[in-house]
Amino acid sequence: MRILIIEDDRKIANAIKKGLTQESYAVDLSFDGEDGLGSALSVDYDLIIIDRMLPEVDGIQICKALREKEKQVPILILTAKDKIKDRVEGLNAGADDYLTKPFAFDELLARVRALLRRPQNVLETKLKIADLSLDTNTFEVCRGKKKIKLSSKEFALLEYLMRNPNRILTKDNIILHVWDYDADILPNTVEVYIGYLRNKIDKPFEKLPDLISTVRGFGYKIIIPKEKNDSF
Repeated sequence: MRILIIEDDRKIANAIKKGLTQESYAVDLSFDGEDGLGSALSVDYDLIIIDRMLPEVDGIQICKALREKEKQVPILILTAKDKIKDRVEGLNAGADDYLTKPFAFDELLARVRALLRRPQNVLETKLKIADLSLDTNTFEVCRGKKKIKLSSKEFALLEYLMRNPNRILTKDNIILHVWDYDADILPNTVEVYIGYLRNKIDKPFEKLPDLISTVRGFGYKIIIPKEKNDSF
């Protein structure tokens, strides 16, 4: 899942990014409202965290602009303003949630997870394809009864594939949702990580069907195996 943070306090922004990155999210940063709005309009983010008080364009203006453009991405506003009328203004502008500063990172993380579970995103916390399962809360991945250990980036890539079963995902699709702008992406980075996943998800299970498929010239997909039909 890819998240945009629009926050002019670089210390806070970098601390949030560090924490969310450790939770396997891809995170981009913007330190002013105008730049942040441009990013939010040009990239298909899964969640946007916005500081209310920003230079150039404030958080309320960003919310209104995104909703006017029919962007339905979940929005969490961060602010030092804790009066009821301030929270109401933010929610009326199109924000989905409101968190006052100072805050504990655990609470921020809980709110992020809750927003990503909203029905409009159809984001389940437990994903399952055939005998492969992934839990976004515990970060546990299993095939059958065997637990599979993945790096944070491998986990994020597998989650994106499993949320789009039987759908061909181009390298650009994958990069947009799994890596952030600051990541060191080489031409074969996606191919390399697909290889890592195959070595853990498919190759050790020779008697089971391979789940990760390459569609030459287009991209990759994870396949839902067809059920065997014993009837004649």
